Amino acid sequence: MDLPADLRDALNNELERRDPTALARATAALVERYRSGQPAPGGDFLADHDDIAAYAAYRLPATYAASAEAQAQVRDRWVGERPRTLLDVGAGPGTVLWAAQVVWPGLEGALLLERDERMIALGRRLATRARAPLLAQARWERADMLAAWDAAPHDLVVAAYVLNELPDERRAAVVAALWARATTSLVLLEPGTPAGFARIREARRQLIAAGATVLAPCPHDRACPMPENDWCHFAQRVNRTRLHRQVKGGTLSYEDEKFSYVAVSRHAGTPIAARILRHPQILPGRVERELCTATGLRKEVLTRSRDKAAFRQARDLHWGDALVAEDE
Repeated sequence: MDLPADLRDALNNELERRDPTALARATAALVERYRSGQPAPGGDFLADHDDIAAYAAYRLPATYAASAEAQAQVRDRWVGERPRTLLDVGAGPGTVLWAAQVVWPGLEGALLLERDERMIALGRRLATRARAPLLAQARWERADMLAAWDAAPHDLVVAAYVLNELPDERRAAVVAALWARATTSLVLLEPGTPAGFARIREARRQLIAAGATVLAPCPHDRACPMPENDWCHFAQRVNRTRLHRQVKGGTLSYEDEKFSYVAVSRHAGTPIAARILRHPQILPGRVERELCTATGLRKEVLTRSRDKAAFRQARDLHWGDALVAEDE
């Protein structure tokens, strides 16, 4: 996946104004803080404007890729009128909205809630270079999920990498508040780690109990069948620009963002038979894949000798893809 040209240009323009050595140093320090879980002095992961720029270099492309893929999976199961309004909670520099305006071209309005004024300023600067008027016209409000906040209901509500920043005891209340503000659908994304998936699984359980229907990635609304020693996550590859590689000190032309997510709705979506949970193993004459189905987890082997058409189709499917009924 590539960033949209206007977002790539906006990000490059933002980063090129920074000293590359200082930006690379700030990015390396921020990466280490996220990995260790230790914030900067003062208790925040983003201590200054260099850290805000480092965040844009470090997290914006990956967050865009994960959000775009999750929203695309939701779009494929969406039934009825497409969303016209978006509420992005914990918006950062507006990355989710950049993805949303590609996935949902009919969006007419967006409200972005973010606690850090510096991040809001960055988001507004990036939006000035957007081709879609929606980005520049979006409303921004400062809001902290750990304090009192409010927002009008919107068709689609998204909270990307927000739950991991909340204390355990506050998480359920925030999930309930997000669901209350979704007139149609809510999408939650977290890092594709065991801890990230645990937060998604608990939010999924809570939302189903509140009457929500799961749109993605699950093919059912029953209890998650994933065993305790495993976790459900997906990956999206995003291509790196030269500047992106430079500030991250990377040599590869791409990076893979691993994420866990759940999307729920107040209406049933287009049903699927299963979801592919791992990279399918493509071997001579056969394809092996792990599936989450309506009846639980299942390993499946398709052979060329048994069904050539199904075998050819299986070779073209990837980790995270949905299987429709005729694929079974």
